[in-house]
Amino acid sequence: MKKQNLIDMEGTVTESLPNATSRACLDNGCQVLTHISGKIRRNYIRILPGDRVRAELSPYDLTKGCTIYRLRSRQTNTNSSQ
Repeated sequence: MKKQNLIDMEGTVTESLPNATSRACLDNGCQVLTHISGKIRRNYIRILPGDRVRAELSPYDLTKGCTIYRLRSRQTNTNSSQ
């Protein structure tokens, strides 16, 4: 069941820290310390610096959050068939 009153934000991971935590810079410019959610942990999804992520923040402490989704990169396919 989804928790109530959480704030969803998007940002970029700036630093990877031990114990499945990372520091992310949100789109509004705030720095947030995030940990990885259980589904990302179970599926062994790696969160690296430079990745775009979606994080949930509690309205009580806006400096900590939970990474709930790693967004797909917008890179174009550089391999072209000739």
